[in-house]
Amino acid sequence: MNLHSLKPAQGAVHKEKRLGRGEASGKGGTSTKGNKGIQQRAGYSSKRGFEGGQMPIQRRMPKRGFKNIFREEFTIFNLGQLDNLVEKYGIQEFNMESLFMNGLISRTAKVKILANGELKTKVTVKVNAISEKAKQAIETAGGSVELV
Repeated sequence: MNLHSLKPAQGAVHKEKRLGRGEASGKGGTSTKGNKGIQQRAGYSSKRGFEGGQMPIQRRMPKRGFKNIFREEFTIFNLGQLDNLVEKYGIQEFNMESLFMNGLISRTAKVKILANGELKTKVTVKVNAISEKAKQAIETAGGSVELV
């Protein structure tokens, strides 16, 4: 038997001290929660972004710009991309259903076609919006355009 291998007898070790049960417990009075203030109260939880009375960062930072709540977000496809999609997926009619089925857009996405690139194949396009140059390019390639 050595000093480092000594252990107390079974049941001789007491449980953790019960907080706030009088001064004799050694943890009475403030119950280890410091002195006054809201944090010593039961059920305290600070508000999101609360910085202890310091001016919160969302109020310190300057506000800039304007966010239009009526803005319409479009998924953009260029004419060059349409050519690649015809080769890759074999799509001949570009509508919302075919684009969604191939995982190119989400169910609620709106689609706009722009005139960047060249279109060499004849395709039918049924989308939400299209630029004038893209419309002319599709029609000169022998395709048709319909706005949904």
